[in-house]
Amino acid sequence: MKTDQIKAGAFLSYLSLFLNTLVSLLYTPYMLFQMGQSEYGLYSLAVTVVGYLAVLDFGFGSAVIRYTAKYKALHNKEKEFNLNGMFLVIYTLIGLVTAGIGALVYLNADNMFAAHLTLEEIGKAKIIILLLVLNLSVSFPLCIFSSIISAYEEFIYANLINIVRILLGPCVLIPLLLMGYRAVGMAAATTVINLCILMVNMWFCLTRLKIKFYFNHRDLKLFMEICAFSFYGFLNIIVDRITWSSGHFILGVVSGTVAVAVYAIAIQVNNYYLAFSTALSGLFLPKLTAMVTNGATDHDFSELFIKIGRIQYLIIAYILGGFLCVGQDFIDAWAGPGYEEAYFIACLLMIPVTIPLVQNTGISILQAQNRQRFRSITYLILAVVNIALSIPLGMLYGGIGCAVGTAAALIFGSVLIMNIYYYKVIHLDIPRFWREIARMTMPAICALAICFIFRGLGEEGAVLTILLNGCIYTAAYFPLMWFFGMNPYERELVVLYGGKGKQLLIRLVMRRKCYD
Repeated sequence: MKTDQIKAGAFLSYLSLFLNTLVSLLYTPYMLFQMGQSEYGLYSLAVTVVGYLAVLDFGFGSAVIRYTAKYKALHNKEKEFNLNGMFLVIYTLIGLVTAGIGALVYLNADNMFAAHLTLEEIGKAKIIILLLVLNLSVSFPLCIFSSIISAYEEFIYANLINIVRILLGPCVLIPLLLMGYRAVGMAAATTVINLCILMVNMWFCLTRLKIKFYFNHRDLKLFMEICAFSFYGFLNIIVDRITWSSGHFILGVVSGTVAVAVYAIAIQVNNYYLAFSTALSGLFLPKLTAMVTNGATDHDFSELFIKIGRIQYLIIAYILGGFLCVGQDFIDAWAGPGYEEAYFIACLLMIPVTIPLVQNTGISILQAQNRQRFRSITYLILAVVNIALSIPLGMLYGGIGCAVGTAAALIFGSVLIMNIYYYKVIHLDIPRFWREIARMTMPAICALAICFIFRGLGEEGAVLTILLNGCIYTAAYFPLMWFFGMNPYERELVVLYGGKGKQLLIRLVMRRKCYD
């Protein structure tokens, strides 16, 4: 049953990503038109500032998944429910701390942005910050239910509720934009939608999964073990926040809201790219934890690492090549005038991040084995280097400079250091992994070359030209990859989800669920 959940979860993950990307592509130009570049930059800046408070999760989200999956594998309900109670208390305290720190941010917003924001912009920013802090503070105690759903491998439900969230967003936000609420209205609507989704997750856990919370047993040894595990997850959260959000903050301080808006568009494109890889690897932490509990070998982990990495590469190599071909024209048509530089910023971020994306199953392996220390500390050092490079480069070259600083840190950390660590310490078969990826890269390069040869057809920047060049690239990529890049297992997956995906989904949804 759980194998079916993973397969259907993977299918629904990519379906939700497709819908999210489609909705965003259609909705974002309208939003930019209604809000204007300055207002959008203001909203992005406020989101970035409050987003730093998300690090107060301290990595407990992954800990909930890992330890719940562990006790499920051991069939120990008593410890599982005591674990739930412990995490609920922890997250409630985190929510209260978040509210307090958020209040300080709100009170000091005038001093933080006085140099480059007007008094009216600062006033709006403070309202947005207040709403987002409320959202985050309440979300922390409720987010435990999302992690429990993942630990129980209920991926069908999780992705279906995510699809509801994706479709609900524009339905609420577009009328608010029409009424002129703009950035403040977006923050309010986002808060309400998020809290409603979290409440539905709570209902699902309590009524369908029969989750309970015990508070009568305090296991100090387990708490210290969880804190040690979560600490490195906390470092990972900090690193991710610095890597993908520091550019907004730096540009907000040294350049203003227009530069932030351009950089935000590039980051949004990059986030789509990240999501199409992490959608698959994120399903495997419960499975990997069970593998560790049951004594899986290094060979077993290597096989899964390579298999998932190849599938991820099939998807993201197609996305990256397509963006390189039509990305400039796409951003010009999608975001409009004034965002031309976003293409080059996005390329600087997407190319180096490709390598950690095809290897991000390794992160789940480290979490399952509780061996995150080296990666977390290494990436934290690189995050500091990223800031040290991005500040002067951002002052000199704007968003391009910030992207160069981030790219340099990614290349050094993800390409060089982590591959050595995976090979020498975790004993993953990295040489074989890269032989497999190299074999798949040649068809991707050939498809990219064909696209560039024919990309001069049609009027530059026209929507039909973008579609034509995209079709040329697609028509070249998939046949080349089918015959020269994919292995028999991957061809079988394509046939399964291409011809029987709909029937599989219907069968899984309609089947009576058995909860462990």
